[in-house]
Amino acid sequence: MAKISFAERLKNLFAGKKQNEAFFDDLADSLIEGDIGAKAAFEITETLENECRKNHINDESEIIARLKHILLDYVKDISLTPDAEHTNIWMVLGVNGVGKTTSVAKLGNFIKKSGVKNIVLASADTFRAAAIEQLSLHGEKIGIRVVSHQHGSDPAAVVFDAASACSAQGAGLVIADTAGRLHNKENLVRELQKIDRVCREKADEGCYKRILVLDATTGQNALRQAEVFNEALGIDAIILTKYDSTAKGGVAVSVGKELNIPVAFVCNGEKYEDIRPFNAEKYVDDFLGM
Repeated sequence: MAKISFAERLKNLFAGKKQNEAFFDDLADSLIEGDIGAKAAFEITETLENECRKNHINDESEIIARLKHILLDYVKDISLTPDAEHTNIWMVLGVNGVGKTTSVAKLGNFIKKSGVKNIVLASADTFRAAAIEQLSLHGEKIGIRVVSHQHGSDPAAVVFDAASACSAQGAGLVIADTAGRLHNKENLVRELQKIDRVCREKADEGCYKRILVLDATTGQNALRQAEVFNEALGIDAIILTKYDSTAKGGVAVSVGKELNIPVAFVCNGEKYEDIRPFNAEKYVDDFLGM
């Protein structure tokens, strides 16, 4: 069954009742249904209710405008572009199944089309043989070099070699695909921290980013994942996959509000071109059906 979008729920709310306490209770429920966490949903609703009372606002368009203003305080965007004069490394993180390896290829293709000549993809998910093969295949299709070692080898060594290959050209970008088996969390965190040290050593100053891939349809699970990776390494930006603004994607609000992490890109579709920079205002407008 198709999920009702938050924008549709909002429309139904205004059609159904006056802006009293019950209205705001139902609004909080609708926000939670839209994948904004309960804590954030109640805080947003309480702020909105107080503003409406204080300023005697009961007009639908004015209430929605106030709600947009509140949401824009939480949703953050960021523009990621590599420094053309230096060696940049972007480590891409995320649990298995979120579309991480495909996102690495889409990101590489996007940056290549922006004019960056020297891009290297590092196959640092050496735990899954399929991930190594998958990234090699993507590299062939989009015409980007892939550095990989054999299955089971040290992922930090793969990133080291990829960064050395990139630096040898004078400047460029390494995008590293990493493992994401959270059920073996302690080992994974240690492995990622080792890769992180190599990235920090090999990237030029200010040219290293840690990017987390989240599946926009998994709601609060995505927020939990962001918490785990942020705690282990610190996250600079997010890529949202399986993003369809008409249904879900409320996690961008939760991640911005709870963890202060911006979203850089959204992916929706199977093609390499199905990636675009995230725009906070457009996202909020879509979410509210404006």
